[in-house]
Amino acid sequence: MMIILLVLIVFGCVGLGVLRFVLGPSDADRIVALDILFSSAVALCTFAALSTQRVLFLDIALGVALISFVATLAWSRLLEKRNSDKEEI
Repeated sequence: MMIILLVLIVFGCVGLGVLRFVLGPSDADRIVALDILFSSAVALCTFAALSTQRVLFLDIALGVALISFVATLAWSRLLEKRNSDKEEI
């Protein structure tokens, strides 16, 4: 029963993350929303591992966390490069 409540809370976070991603006025808001969505995916994989007693979902959660880290770095560097190009003009 507790896992169901936690999953519903995570789905609420997913909804808010999607809203921020779509409506975010700046690119930094979209980067934070992307982090929220990836963190929610890791949480859902962890809850799936807890409810099914399979460690495979923990491996998937680890992979999603690594992809999240790389995606955040890439998007942040792109944003930094775009801002530095605007300052040179």
